[in-house]
Amino acid sequence: MKQAFLLSGKWKKIESQQMLNVLKILLLTLLGLYLVVGLLIYLLQERLIFLPEDLPSDYTYSFDASFDEHFITMADGTDLNALHFNQPQSKGLIIYFHGNAGNLARWGEVVYPFVELGYEVFIVDYRGYGKSGGNRSQKVLLSDADAVYKYASQLESEEKTILFGRSLGSAFASYLAGKNNPSKLILETPFYSLQDVAKDMMPIYPAEYLLRYNFRNYLYLNTCEVPIYIFHGTDDEVVDYSSGKQLFNSLSGKDTEFFTIEGGHHNDLSNFTSYWHYMKIVLRDE
Repeated sequence: MKQAFLLSGKWKKIESQQMLNVLKILLLTLLGLYLVVGLLIYLLQERLIFLPEDLPSDYTYSFDASFDEHFITMADGTDLNALHFNQPQSKGLIIYFHGNAGNLARWGEVVYPFVELGYEVFIVDYRGYGKSGGNRSQKVLLSDADAVYKYASQLESEEKTILFGRSLGSAFASYLAGKNNPSKLILETPFYSLQDVAKDMMPIYPAEYLLRYNFRNYLYLNTCEVPIYIFHGTDDEVVDYSSGKQLFNSLSGKDTEFFTIEGGHHNDLSNFTSYWHYMKIVLRDE
């Protein structure tokens, strides 16, 4: 009986040790997987943030509005492709910074309703998008935004210029609004910071250490002295509604207004009657 008891205890000890070994292997495997995925996020983040579609250099744009095509040469010699939708009797110029996907062939259609409202629109493709060349970095992209604003200032006076940033473009529009004096700033589906979006999508990773692109809109707008108008949908699946609200709440004391589009997602706000109702109020067309 005593020997049987000792054998039973020995087997339990072996089983416990085996279980501990299995747990150690499992934990090490999970840790390794966590680190590998984190490394991939760091190395491949540009592919996650930027979703460009290129265009052949001889591509011909076609829109139901009068426009001119421009190439803006950056300090490093890179050419950025831009479109200027002009008006004979313009109500003002909208400098539009688009989202993270596509190219001007698509975004030209997106901005067309603003042309119909009587505004000129100047819109540029970021590096690697459409016909625009060059390599990206946060510093370079912000510098490009400065150059675009300076170039567009030749088309219209600053007091009749509106900065418009949609999604990723909210970073460049916010950055410029903090340094210049356009008539107003309009942000559609903006984020508090890109880190905020990353944390929402990947809560188990320290986004502040992984991201080379942080785009802190709340910080850019600290020095903004022009009216700010924010549009956000309650069902946004890319930039959570709470991120836009957090940005708005960080602007306490400034001339700001937040427009909620009930049921709106990330890419469909312009399909809502309420969006155009509010937009026309902001543009002083209602």
